[in-house]
Amino acid sequence: MISAIAELESDRQILATQYDRKTKETFLGLMQISPKTALWLVSELGYLSHEVDTNPEVMYRPLISIYFGAAYLKWLSNFQESERSEEFIVRAYKGGTKKATHKSTLPYWKRYVSVKESLPSRKFQDDGPSLGNASAFGAPATQNTEVDYWDGRTSPEDMEQMWNHPEVVKEWTKSGEKRGKVRFSHDAKSKAYLSQVELKAVVEIILSKYFSSKAVKPTFVCALAEMVSMRFVSGIEPRIGIMGLDYSLAFWIYMELGYRAYRFDSVEDLMNPFVSVYFAAAYLAWLSEYEGRERTPQFVVQAYLSGPKNVNLQQTGPSWLKFEQALSSYEEAKRNAAGYAILSATKPRGSCNKIRESGDQGHKRRW
Repeated sequence: MISAIAELESDRQILATQYDRKTKETFLGLMQISPKTALWLVSELGYLSHEVDTNPEVMYRPLISIYFGAAYLKWLSNFQESERSEEFIVRAYKGGTKKATHKSTLPYWKRYVSVKESLPSRKFQDDGPSLGNASAFGAPATQNTEVDYWDGRTSPEDMEQMWNHPEVVKEWTKSGEKRGKVRFSHDAKSKAYLSQVELKAVVEIILSKYFSSKAVKPTFVCALAEMVSMRFVSGIEPRIGIMGLDYSLAFWIYMELGYRAYRFDSVEDLMNPFVSVYFAAAYLAWLSEYEGRERTPQFVVQAYLSGPKNVNLQQTGPSWLKFEQALSSYEEAKRNAAGYAILSATKPRGSCNKIRESGDQGHKRRW
C-alpha cells in the first residue's frame, strides 16, 4: 500500500512538492504529507520519532516521509473507531475522509489498484540488489549471489586501492581471491561481513583520501563499526550498512553538509562499505565539533547512536560501555577512558590495529 501510494503521489521523487490553492497547504516528499498533518500526528497521536516544527523540509527525507505517511494510513484504517476497507483508506488518503466515497477519488483508487498489481514484477527490473524480500533495510532475508562479491558493490577505483593494501593482498591471496571477483566472507547463515583486515583497509583508505585535514582516528571508526554492525556488510536491523547509518541521515550529510565524493541515490548505496564509512566519517567529524565546540568521545558515541539532541552525559549507559569494549580490542586504544579521542593530534598514519583473533569466531570465508 505504501509503495503504491508513493508511486502515485510523487512518482518516487524525493523532492516532490505540490501546493493546494484551496487549502493553502504544501505537500512534500515521497508520501506528499503536509507539515501541518505531520505536526498533528506528532502532537495529537504521539508519533514523536521525528521533529518537524522547526524545519518542515525534513519531510523531504524518505524515511521521515514514509514514517508519517504510514502513521496517517494507520489512523485512517481505524477512522472513528471502525475498521476500514483498503478502498476507504486509499481514497481518504487522497481526498480526506469526507471524500472517501465521493466520485472524485474513484479514479485515484483505480490507478492505485493498477500500480499495486504491478509492483511484484517491478522489483526485479531495478539495478542492484532487490530488497523486496528483506526482513528490514540492511538485513536481507536471503542473499543475492550477484552481491556476494566486493566488485559488485564497490567502484573499480576503490577496489584498486584495496588491492594496493599489503594486508588485504595477503589475506585475499591466501583465500584464493582473484581480481574482478573478490568474495565477501560469510557467517554460518550466509550473511556477508568484512574481515578485520578489510574493515581496517576501507577505513584507512577513506580517512586518508577525504578526511586527512580532520584527522578522524581510524580506531574510533573501526570500533563503531564493530559495535553497530559486527562488520556485517548490510548491517544489523534496524541499522543499515557497516556503519549503521539510516538513509535520511546520509541524505542530509550529502545535501546539507556537502559530502559528495560518492554518488548517493538509494538506500542500497549504504551497503557499499566505502560509502557507509565515508558518510560515517563525515558525521563523526561534524559531531566532534557540534554547535561550534569540541566534544568528548562519550558525547560523540551517544550522538552517533541516537542523535545529538538525545545525549545524556550524566549517565554512562550500556552504549558507552559497549563502545569501550570494542575500542579496547584495538592495540592502539589500550588506555584508560580519559585517553580516548575522536580526532588525532596529527594526520592519521593509517593505523587501525588488528582486533584479537577471537573476534572472528563464528565467521568463515565461503570457499
